[in-house]
This record gives sequence, structure tokens and C-alpha cells, in this order.
Amino acid sequence: MFDDFKHAFQRYNNAHVQLIIINVVIFLVIGVMSVVGNWTGTEWFADAVYNQFSIPPVLGEFLTRPWTLVTYMFAHSRWDISHILFNMLALYWFGSLFAEYLGSDKLVAMYVLGGLAGALVYLFMFNTVPFYVERSLDFPGMVGASAAIYAIVVGAATLLPDYTFFLMFIGPVRIKYIAAFYVIVSFLGTTQANAGGNLAHLGGALMGFIYIKQLQRGNNLGSWVTFFIQWVRNLFAPRRNVKVTYRKETSSGKKSNKASAISQAEIDAILDKISDGGYESLTKEEKEKLFNASKK
Repeated sequence: MFDDFKHAFQRYNNAHVQLIIINVVIFLVIGVMSVVGNWTGTEWFADAVYNQFSIPPVLGEFLTRPWTLVTYMFAHSRWDISHILFNMLALYWFGSLFAEYLGSDKLVAMYVLGGLAGALVYLFMFNTVPFYVERSLDFPGMVGASAAIYAIVVGAATLLPDYTFFLMFIGPVRIKYIAAFYVIVSFLGTTQANAGGNLAHLGGALMGFIYIKQLQRGNNLGSWVTFFIQWVRNLFAPRRNVKVTYRKETSSGKKSNKASAISQAEIDAILDKISDGGYESLTKEEKEKLFNASKK
């Protein structure tokens, strides 16, 4: 299993599976801690850990643990396995489609932006609208990747509205209708028991629509997310020892250096193309150049 997880994080354009693994691992860790806590009478510890992932509705309480703005989108209900099950199924189906057309970097950016948008709508409504302010003390807090996944679902439907999924017992359905169903159900639930979650769903869905529309205009709203993640990766990346050699420069050497510079420029252009459109956007010639460069 550990080898499978390791390979999942090494495989190219596999962010949807990586996100699923992260969500499932956090769910299992918190779930095991909760069960053991109940056995041993130390459930307070599991509750304390769970609270670090649960974003509270009251602004004053939220300010005491602002990191939940991010952590909530990677945790799920400890006792309701259907919560994480249906979220991860939707993430796999729509996430794989999203990554295929836009690449893993944009999928992760969409996930984070959708989660943030959902949390901000949730906090705004529960601290400004009287209907929700009156109920804020009765709402225990929110966890779940639903807002992030709604962003991916609506984003995919905005990008490819007529793409068809074949659903069991139903048959072929264009994803624009699936996305519309998700949004309508969440809207109708904004005054029910899970009002906070449904408000977050709508915030995520709106971000998914805006993100794709802006991307089609040439504006990548998630570029800062990609930059930040790459910066964090570079912090932990092993540093290679650079060997310096000196050669007597000849006319042929100058020519060789020029060819090398041109080759590096081509590689940089190919890497930029992968970042924008994914590996599958490369031509056969570009893939061969990238492969040959990796062997040097």
C-alpha cells in the first residue's frame, strides 16, 4: 500500500488521486483517534485535533484558529462515511476530466480556490445575515472537501458542458446537467440542517465558473497557488552537487555552447507548455526532446 501511495505521488498529472489519498489518510487518522479515544476515555484529545480542521461559523471564534480556512477542506465527518465516499467519487470522476484537459497544477489550484471561496461565503453569511447569525451558535462548525469539489464540478462543466458521463441506472448525461443538479440541491438546502455546508457549496461552485471564464480570457486566478506549492516543494527538494569543469574554448566549442543554449530554451518552452496545457498537449517531437533532455 505504501508503495502504491508513493507511486501515486510520483506519477505525472495525477493530482486528483493525490488529493483523494490526502483526504482519506486524514479521515482515517482522525477516525482511529476518535475510536481509541472512546475506548480509553481520552476522546477530548481526538476532539481537539478534529477542531483544528473544523472551521467555526462565528468570526470571533474563527480568528482563534484561522488555519481552519485551509484545513477544513481536507477533513470530513468522523462518523458519516458517506460524506467522504461521495465527495471522493465526485473528485475522482470530475478531477480526472479536469486534469486531462487543464493539467494537475490547475486542478490543485481550482481545489484550493474553491475551498477558500466556500469558506469565505460561509463566514460572510453566518456573520452578516440575521437568519444565519441567529443560528450560528447552534452550528458546530464545518469540515469537508465539498466546496472545493463543487468548484471542480462546475469548472469542468463550464469548460466542457456537453461532455457526457454514463451514470448507472440513468445512462448518458451531459455534465452541465449534473453540475446544475448539484447547485440546485445545495441552494434548496441553504435553510436546512446543513445550511453552512450548502452555502460553502455555492461559493465553491461560483469560483469554479469564474475561474474557467477568466482562464478562457487568459487570466489564471490560481497561478499564485501553483507558485506557492512549487516554492514549498523546492524547500524540501534535495540539492544536487554542481560539478564545474573547464575546457579550452575552440571555434567548435563556441558552436556547441550555442547549440546547448538553444536546446535549453526549447526545453523551457516545453515545460511552460506542460504547465499551461498538461503533458498531453505536447507534440511527439516535443515529447522526444523532453525525454532526451532528461537523460543528460
